[in-house]
Amino acid sequence: MIRAAVLPAVGAPLEITGIELPEPGPGQVRIRLAAAGVCHSDLSLSNGTMRVPVPAVLGHEGSGTVVSVGQGVTHVAPGDGVVLNWAPSCGTCHPCSLGEVWLCVNALNGAANVHARTADGRELHPGLNVAAFAEETVVGAECVLPVPDGIPLADAALLGCAVLTGWGAVHHAARVREGETVAVFGAGGVGLATLQAARIAGASTIVAVDVSPEKERLARAAGATEYVVASEKTAREIRALTGGHGVDVAVECVGRAVTIRAAWESTRRGGRTTVVGIGGKDQQVSFHALEIFHWGRTLAGCVYGNADPAADLPVIAAHIRDGRFDLGALVTERITLDGIPGAFDAMVQGKGGRALVVF
Repeated sequence: MIRAAVLPAVGAPLEITGIELPEPGPGQVRIRLAAAGVCHSDLSLSNGTMRVPVPAVLGHEGSGTVVSVGQGVTHVAPGDGVVLNWAPSCGTCHPCSLGEVWLCVNALNGAANVHARTADGRELHPGLNVAAFAEETVVGAECVLPVPDGIPLADAALLGCAVLTGWGAVHHAARVREGETVAVFGAGGVGLATLQAARIAGASTIVAVDVSPEKERLARAAGATEYVVASEKTAREIRALTGGHGVDVAVECVGRAVTIRAAWESTRRGGRTTVVGIGGKDQQVSFHALEIFHWGRTLAGCVYGNADPAADLPVIAAHIRDGRFDLGALVTERITLDGIPGAFDAMVQGKGGRALVVF
């Protein structure tokens, strides 16, 4: 038996309980978790914004050490440090054939599998494929990548979602160029990673926006040159900070209609607005035809940073080793499994950056 955070049903409280985990079968890897980040996507799974089979072991941003491998697994071995990749690409579907591996239509097929069982025999699914909110997990070999050299194993958990998403939003989706101005809406884990990525890209003015005044210190440490407390005047304040024009790029990391609209209005004529946040179907955003023509802005979604983990992790790791990207700056709280419900509450209240479960 190992301990895990189980979602018994959509909208139900998490249960920190014992589960029975099988040994790895062919093409599978068993991992002892070192750390797991508590991401807003986990909250979206628990409240039904994103739908996955339940009951499930949540957690998708993790790192750990390989305990054992099943038949046919050759790219990792017992004792290796690995990062979990919750959205592995199949390599054969239409988006994958176009090189758009972040849009793989088969990436989440594993979420329907039976992952483990509770002590009373209930079947459990693996959340977003990897079930990282547990002392140990068994995943498909395609869901593990070796930890890059020189990256602390626990901190490497953040590479699995927040860092890849923020990095990719800047470098792949929005394609921020040196000297451009950027606004980042939301200063949680993904937002803080996005701010660091914008700084590395050479953005000039970097405006962080959040509902919490307390996050200004975190945002400025990540690279923000300006900080705006979100209000109905946000777009006007950002335009005032950029000579009246608006920013070249706005990245929305919240997933709410009001912040998507504010990000759009904060972007200059001809600029780019990139939406990273995952919102519910009730979050309806409206535009009228004339403004779309007049402003000439681009509004685009961004899935997992439009990233290819195998290609992007070595690049990000080089920035970490050289001191340009600070993984520790994303973490505002280190907790145990029992602290995950409290971390969910903090996210709902807009508090803190990334909470990291350390095993």
